[in-house]
Amino acid sequence: MSKLHIKKGDNAYVIAGDSKGKQGRVLDVFVEKQRAIVEGINMVSKHTKPNTKTPKGGIVKKESSIHISNLKKVEGGAKISKTEKQSTETKSKKSEPTTK
Repeated sequence: MSKLHIKKGDNAYVIAGDSKGKQGRVLDVFVEKQRAIVEGINMVSKHTKPNTKTPKGGIVKKESSIHISNLKKVEGGAKISKTEKQSTETKSKKSEPTTK
């Protein structure tokens, strides 16, 4: 087990994946799997059968886990600035002349 940069209750910003650019509060961290569940991020549709809790059943939206490497900790709940977004995005490729 290694120490992770994200803990339960922290605010996290997604730097890669389908939810890139969004931020939310960390609800749970799975240290062994190196994954975390973030509020409102990586939403999946779960099909549920009718039961006593949901008599009609249907489709329920819920958060799924996201890999820790795709998250960046946000200090104090502040929003990510435009310059910080640019630094986390992929760097533009430099065009190098190809002469032989």
